[in-house]
Amino acid sequence: MGTGGEDRSARRRKRLLLAVVGLILLLLGLTVANGTVAGVEVVLALLLLVASYAIQRVARRETVYRNGRR
Repeated sequence: MGTGGEDRSARRRKRLLLAVVGLILLLLGLTVANGTVAGVEVVLALLLLVASYAIQRVARRETVYRNGRR
């Protein structure tokens, strides 16, 4: 695997980490936290999950179009 493959793998791990952090915050906000803290955690978690989804969608689109140009 060349430098491009390692770079792609690192970006994929970062996107996955963003989604995992969002899920953990959502779980904590819904189960453990109380009051305002819970609300802030849930909102932050949802924002992270939506951002992760959007980043992954853009990355997939770029990959499809890049492969189509070859």
